[in-house]
Amino acid sequence: MIKDLKSRLSNHRKPAPGLEGAAFTYGFNSGRLSWWTRYWSEQYPFLEREQFLNSLPQYVTNIQGLDIHFIRVKPKAPKGVTVVPLLILHGWPGSVREFYEAIPLLTKASDEHEFVFEVIAPSLPGFGFSQASNRPGLGPYQMSMIFKNLMKRLGHEKFYIQGGDWGAVIASAMAIYYQENILGYHSNFLFVLNGYSMVRTLVGAVLPSLVVEPHLASRMYPLSSHLAFLMEESGYFHLQATKPDTIGVALSDSPAGLLAYTLEKASSGTMISNKLLDDGGLSLTYTSEQLVDNLMMYWISNSTTTASRIYTEFFQIDNILMVLDKTTTEVPTWGLQAKNEIIYQPETVLRVKYKNLLGVTTLEDGGHFIALEKPEEFARDVFRAVTAFRRFHRSRHVV
Repeated sequence: MIKDLKSRLSNHRKPAPGLEGAAFTYGFNSGRLSWWTRYWSEQYPFLEREQFLNSLPQYVTNIQGLDIHFIRVKPKAPKGVTVVPLLILHGWPGSVREFYEAIPLLTKASDEHEFVFEVIAPSLPGFGFSQASNRPGLGPYQMSMIFKNLMKRLGHEKFYIQGGDWGAVIASAMAIYYQENILGYHSNFLFVLNGYSMVRTLVGAVLPSLVVEPHLASRMYPLSSHLAFLMEESGYFHLQATKPDTIGVALSDSPAGLLAYTLEKASSGTMISNKLLDDGGLSLTYTSEQLVDNLMMYWISNSTTTASRIYTEFFQIDNILMVLDKTTTEVPTWGLQAKNEIIYQPETVLRVKYKNLLGVTTLEDGGHFIALEKPEEFARDVFRAVTAFRRFHRSRHVV
């Protein structure tokens, strides 16, 4: 497989020259493609990275007919320190690779906290080494049932959840449907999409002070600029929500294509102004090894097509998640809002759905892939949130 991959990278067709000064504004800068393909083929330390990716304990179990791959790290907890279960969920174009730097921080006991985490990080069905469905209908809601049952299989009737991107959509569904099981929900992509949130957003376009604190107003307004950003950056979304198998053929056959398609989203998702930089600003936040590690998750498992289908399943007419957006939850919740996240909503909007929103941490930097970008800040905030969740339950005499 590696020999074939290197051959494809070395013999990829030369792309059309990029426009002068375009950088990443037209998409991936084709002038950077040869550097990346040479790096992946000739410099990426395959054996060393294989050992790194295998450094965390990994398992496969069958849940509802699908083989689900997951990382499970149990901490060595000293006497007096409670071990609590935490399910963390990734999204697209990420993978469990996003959590490799954060997991050691979450599973290490310290004097600062009376608890430490047992971390369970599954690959979503159709992503990485988790089996894809061979029938239509496996969307985020159905995945929420799979992961609830995974945790039960592992002996955890009650547990905490964390999610970003699609992981946030799945975790939010779990926080609504399994309120007796979910002890707390932490998300770095907390949002509400219903009539109220839309009306509040429109009102704020006229009078921002009625909706959002002045120092945070630029994260939402002017509305025209933010809508223009979403339109510009959501072309992939429409494509994958309608014809995932078509784009899947191209990306599954060409590692150079997969690289360009994925890294362009990594660039814009980290900071929109990165598109003005020749290399997309990727080297400012990530190492080349980190980015190619994630690509390997898709290439080795040939999961590009099946992972893209989550977008299509989400937008089915009978999608129950559209109903869930109008449903509230009593599960204690905490948000982590990076400055460069693609969506920002103030607490007044979030509380309409998340009735026990205990807090929101607002960062002055960071983007959509915060666990990989800033693992220390990510882990610190998860500890902060679960401390609040445990206090919340103690005040109600709930274990």
